[in-house]
Amino acid sequence: MRTYRNRVKRRDLLSFRVAVKETDIWISADTVLKKESRDMILDCRQQLEAYIRRHPAFETTLGPFQNDPVSPPLVREMIHATRALGVGPMAAVAGAIAQYVGTGLLESTQQVVVENGGDIFLKTRRPATVSILAGSSKLSERFGLLIPVRQMPVGVCASSGTVGHSLSMGIADVVCIVSPSAALADGAATAIGNKIKRKADLKEVANAASHIHGILGGMIIVGGAMASWGDIELIEL
Repeated sequence: MRTYRNRVKRRDLLSFRVAVKETDIWISADTVLKKESRDMILDCRQQLEAYIRRHPAFETTLGPFQNDPVSPPLVREMIHATRALGVGPMAAVAGAIAQYVGTGLLESTQQVVVENGGDIFLKTRRPATVSILAGSSKLSERFGLLIPVRQMPVGVCASSGTVGHSLSMGIADVVCIVSPSAALADGAATAIGNKIKRKADLKEVANAASHIHGILGGMIIVGGAMASWGDIELIEL
């Protein structure tokens, strides 16, 4: 149950759900755009499913996938976003789809928030606050990221070694990354989370993450400890 969706509060936007097979997306926009959203989700799935039929390793590899200049746009974005991170392209799938759908919807609405499995693409007229869910950590939902208009459109994506369906080799309760590319934010959250094997890794991993090109900033929570870096603003909720 995605009960966190009930906490979305933007009085100037209309919210609706669109689901196709395993893809389950929550969207807020100036108007209800269910058909347009469904068409774009179907396009995403067609690109991915057709490519995976021809290249099964794309779906299963946990390491970088070779560049393929003739691959579909969504696939190409996922490969590009993850190659330098040391993770497989599917680590970026939720963020890439959120961005693909959100970018497409901006042709029909001036504001959009697309949430796909906790990974978000957003562009709004006013600053937006994204609450940080960190499982059983005492810091869960105590802080949020205040996203200024100047950074939008932007991706805010998370990975966890203790909560949800994210595949993570680490123990972080949450790694949350902000980037103009939601695909990059998604892949980077996984790559960074994989490196957190113990609480003592927090500072070193956060420092290394601050040097990843294309990321505006991020935060990591492990138990009661937190590290943050970059051009982000944390606010207490």
